Amino acid sequence: MANDWTDRYEVQGEERAAALAEAAAIIAGWGLTMPPCEPMPLHFGLGDFRRIGETEYWIVNDTVNHYCGKFLFLFEDQRCPCHRHAMKDETFFVVRGAFEFEIDGVRSRLEQGQTLKLPPGHAHTFAAVDGPALVLEVSLPSIPGDNVFEDRSIGSDGVL
Repeated sequence: MANDWTDRYEVQGEERAAALAEAAAIIAGWGLTMPPCEPMPLHFGLGDFRRIGETEYWIVNDTVNHYCGKFLFLFEDQRCPCHRHAMKDETFFVVRGAFEFEIDGVRSRLEQGQTLKLPPGHAHTFAAVDGPALVLEVSLPSIPGDNVFEDRSIGSDGVL
């Protein structure tokens, strides 16, 4: 059953089912298995999932021992909205495909097998390019209020 957070930030209904089925087919075609979790197809409250969104597969988000691991799947040209973290330190590993990252206004491309370490405080966004892509994020835990989005319509005045 959906709650207020999922109703507000996740794709629902037939669009959700279709997006998750398509992502699952692509991932299975790559010969990969996702963690046993409920995937989160996020539109970040913007309602334009295929343009601004991602599907998250959480492995762990341990606030006691201070670590998080999750897969982020993006369809081709889908983008995570620009944001920064006050506390969260992240490392990204490209599992499949390629991503265009923009960090503090500087663009770079990461290919399959490449890693990017991103300390807190840096504004960043990324998009899947040349096809769908999957990245593994290993980081400090995801905690409410540590995501500050450039688009102030996301969350509460940009804070989620």
